[in-house]
Amino acid sequence: MLFLAVILVFFSLLLPAFQFTSPGPEIPFLKWGDFSIRWYGFLIASAVLIGVTLSQYLARRRHVNPDLISDLALWLVIAAIPSARLYYVLFQWQEYAQHPDQILAIWKGGIAIHGAILGGLIAALLFVRIQRVSFWQLADLIAPSLILGQAIGRWGNFFNSEAFGDPTDLPWKLYIPLNRRPPGYENIEYFHPTFLYESVWNFIVFGILMILFFQDLRGQSKLKVGTLFLVYLIAYSCGRFWIEGLRTDSLMLGSLRIAQVVSLVEIAIGLLGLLWLYVLHRPLPDVIPAQEVGNSSDVTHSSKRTP
Repeated sequence: MLFLAVILVFFSLLLPAFQFTSPGPEIPFLKWGDFSIRWYGFLIASAVLIGVTLSQYLARRRHVNPDLISDLALWLVIAAIPSARLYYVLFQWQEYAQHPDQILAIWKGGIAIHGAILGGLIAALLFVRIQRVSFWQLADLIAPSLILGQAIGRWGNFFNSEAFGDPTDLPWKLYIPLNRRPPGYENIEYFHPTFLYESVWNFIVFGILMILFFQDLRGQSKLKVGTLFLVYLIAYSCGRFWIEGLRTDSLMLGSLRIAQVVSLVEIAIGLLGLLWLYVLHRPLPDVIPAQEVGNSSDVTHSSKRTP
């Protein structure tokens, strides 16, 4: 309910009588004849570049070799984007079975962040095993960039007029054109801008992670390796669980909303991980212990943290 209160206060103060209307999926000034660049792809590419730059900066502050981040980013992109699309297509198979030519049309939207996380997780585990580095140390450096990228990428849903919620007459309502409305909603024009709710929530989570990171860096708190990633799992999933309940286009497995089920699993994993770290006082299982990473010149510049 705290999340709901934050959202309501934000929109009540900053967005009075404001209506969202997508200008369309294509960037008008980046269109040449039949060729055009879509906002969806542009935002995803921008999120990746910003995320890599940020994670490299955080790595330098931790005295971790920033080249590891750029190498890992390539693995993550190669694995995450196809996985996100495959995840979405599998749960929408009845639709894509009738239009198989649309399966690869990722530029039109239709990717699932949970599929991206799953694919990225598999790629990251392979990467750290090959490189012999700590998974959790890199995960802590990637977590702020990941949630920032999600906050940016959600605006692609706005331009595609997708991922919206139930009908609403709230001042910050979202107009959905007739051809994008789900069956049964043809006569309804305005819906909850759930893309915006999630983007705002993700920016809040990003702020929390960055505060934790720099408090630890300055010695104001002492975070154990893996904490930032676990906090990311819990915080993001709490917001996503609530927001998903508003959406009209949830991926379903029977009567269950898949994103809500996955969110509950991620919250449980995050809480169990924090319990393991701070109550049982044991390090998380890893490919190579983080303290060994700190002694490897190939991975870090120094085993000491910046004061």
